[in-house]
Amino acid sequence: MRLPSLFRTTAFRLTLLFLALFAAAAAAFLAYIYVATAGEVNRQADTEVQRELVSLKTVYAQGGVDELNRAIIERAAGEKPFLYLLMKEDGETISGNIAETPVEPKTAPEARAAFRVRMTDPDGNVVRRSAWGRQVKFDQGELLFVGTDVGEARFYVIRLVRAIWGAGVLVIVLGLGFGLLLSRNVSRSMAGLNAVVAEVEKGDLHARARVRGVGDEYDELAGGLNAMLDRLERLMGGLRHAGDAIAHDLRSPLTRLRARLEAALIEVDRGEIDPTQALEQALEDADGVLKTFNAVLAISRLQAAGAPDQQVFDPADLGTDIAELYEALCEDKAIDFKAEIARGLSMRGNREFLAQALSNLLDNAIKYTPEGGAVMLRVRSRASGDIEFSVTDTGPGVAETDRARVVQRFVRLDNSRNQPGVGLGLSLVAAVAEAHGGRLELAEGPGSYQGSGPGLRAALVFPPAG
Repeated sequence: MRLPSLFRTTAFRLTLLFLALFAAAAAAFLAYIYVATAGEVNRQADTEVQRELVSLKTVYAQGGVDELNRAIIERAAGEKPFLYLLMKEDGETISGNIAETPVEPKTAPEARAAFRVRMTDPDGNVVRRSAWGRQVKFDQGELLFVGTDVGEARFYVIRLVRAIWGAGVLVIVLGLGFGLLLSRNVSRSMAGLNAVVAEVEKGDLHARARVRGVGDEYDELAGGLNAMLDRLERLMGGLRHAGDAIAHDLRSPLTRLRARLEAALIEVDRGEIDPTQALEQALEDADGVLKTFNAVLAISRLQAAGAPDQQVFDPADLGTDIAELYEALCEDKAIDFKAEIARGLSMRGNREFLAQALSNLLDNAIKYTPEGGAVMLRVRSRASGDIEFSVTDTGPGVAETDRARVVQRFVRLDNSRNQPGVGLGLSLVAAVAEAHGGRLELAEGPGSYQGSGPGLRAALVFPPAG
């Protein structure tokens, strides 16, 4: 038979485990108390008996067996008597208030013994009580046994142990009750999380776990789950948007490609154009479509798995290589290009992805900067210790209200509609920065330069290595 879900929770099992450990510890503790207390009772009884024996030995030394017999009779009739038995050497009783010695053998010269004695309680009932005594042998052969009643002391010990046992049972019952209550609360919390997971499995990405605001581990788990679902929803939304955007943005080049192929086929049949020229144009359009797909694929990989094969390197080496490549391009377009590269820095990253991101920034800067403008590449360390790659141009720039939007996929501003591209360059740059634990910052450039500007400053900021 399957147990109810409440009894199968980890919290309830842990409660049972701790209760079992508590019960074992309590049992060991009670056993120690009983043994220690009972032993103390016996030690006190033995001390009292030993003291009484010393007193009677003194009486025997002074007056012999007759004086000892008289003292035993007097003391046996006292208000709080010991248990006495005076015997001859052969074990025959001389006097005392018990019938026989509990020592075996009865004529043992010196021994101690725990025994039970029949006594009458205040109500007239005959009871058997625990007792403790010693037996000694005198020089003339007489045997004397002296004992004392320890039943009352042991009775209190037993009552104490029973009281502690009762308290232990009460603690176990209360612990079990609190364990059930805790298990129910845990089950409710986990049921809420499981319900959210079930809703997400059904396709509802808007489901979120309830954060109670107490700051415990369940709130941390719920917060982490909600953050994960937020990111998943953004990624899924990005994928849907990317699919729609790809279908929209690729429709024109694909339609144009098909139309050109169809027109080229007709014109080639008529002998009106060179088929090689038509194929070259078709290949150029196909390359544009492939570039779009490759950019989207690269962004998706970066967002899903981060940047692979990261190594520690000097960013100045990467900056120098990129500067040498783009300096020639700027000369062809009559753009003033400068590079300020600081050496001795260290960062961790994938050089290939970082080079692609930096190339995208320089491509954009050169594309939108008019002739006679300027482009500046900087590689330096910030006061915070972060590593910065920045590209500053004197092009039209990006309005502050558009800077958050321009890094989204397939977003192109009005002033870039007449330029080639599909709006994935800055999206890829932002994905590379995020995959390396960095960020992309967009700000206004140096201002107007020879009638153009205010320009744009795009900075890739990364944490230093180690």
